[in-house]
Amino acid sequence: MTAAPRSRAQRRHDTEHRLTHDVDVWVASASADGTPYLVPLSFDWDGEALWAATPTNSPTGRNLAATRTARLALGGTRDVTMIDGEVGVLELDALPRERGDRFADRTGFDPRASATSYRWFRIVPRRVQAWREENELSDRELMRDGRWLS
Repeated sequence: MTAAPRSRAQRRHDTEHRLTHDVDVWVASASADGTPYLVPLSFDWDGEALWAATPTNSPTGRNLAATRTARLALGGTRDVTMIDGEVGVLELDALPRERGDRFADRTGFDPRASATSYRWFRIVPRRVQAWREENELSDRELMRDGRWLS
């Protein structure tokens, strides 16, 4: 039996809870020639953007730096949040120490301690969708053009 659809306000609340409490996100990117790539990355949410780190020369690192766009997915297929975002790129030492410390404390991973060259990626949501079942599909959009919908 399918549960009643959640209101947009409830889905936004659930999405913000997930952003605040989840630690990992699926990150989809594409190369300049359109080759897709999908990986899980740890992240930290600062209330405006998701912060992630990945090796500079990895497919994801190269794709995000080149295209400056990503699609993110949180949750399972029956309770998913999809985020289309604009990507900012920072060299590892460009991030304030407190911000990097917060990321490391939250995720249990500190890219600053790695011998591999990493970059920080700041992903600002431009579009957010969330749904559980078919009955939430028609009203799944929660954010458009970087603004939460009411």
